[in-house]
Amino acid sequence: MSRNIAVIQGHPDPQGHHFCHALAQTYIEGAKQAGHLVREINVARLEFPLLRNIAEYRDKFPPADIVEAQEKINWADHLVFVYPLWLGSVPALLKGFLEQAFREDFIVVDREDHRQRAKPLQGKSARLVVTMGMPAWWYRLYFGAYGTKSFERSVLAFAGIAPVRQTLIGSVESRGSASRGRWLLRVQQLGGDAR
Repeated sequence: MSRNIAVIQGHPDPQGHHFCHALAQTYIEGAKQAGHLVREINVARLEFPLLRNIAEYRDKFPPADIVEAQEKINWADHLVFVYPLWLGSVPALLKGFLEQAFREDFIVVDREDHRQRAKPLQGKSARLVVTMGMPAWWYRLYFGAYGTKSFERSVLAFAGIAPVRQTLIGSVESRGSASRGRWLLRVQQLGGDAR
């Protein structure tokens, strides 16, 4: 069954030569080869300011690039976030994007009966593909994978997105081409399976 997939490239360098870029491209190729429809959001190429107070978050209309990204997120059944782990969490630019795109009126809306609030993104699934300098097992064991867990719980789960799966790729700087190639094949298969 064909799925609609939005791939969010969260690496802050717009040059496009990092392993994160190769991972995202490979996922997209695998998904398209399997007949899935894919739309991309390259956060480093979007124009948006950082939010600096609650009034901007609640009242200011999002910039055009953010509105377009929100449309792609709404369209998708499955979201894939690809980014490097920086200081244990998402890079600042990706965090700024999330604050802009995942505004309260986008992820939670009042129902007509006012008894409870609806979550328009509920029913979507997601995958985090995260690269890091440390071994992934160390990030999980010693740090408890707190950065990816926080993203999963405080942003995606709060918006009703589930399940959220994680692919953590550690020691990226020391990986040779054969090891990177094996990871690219795994991620390509994930794209084919729309997972």
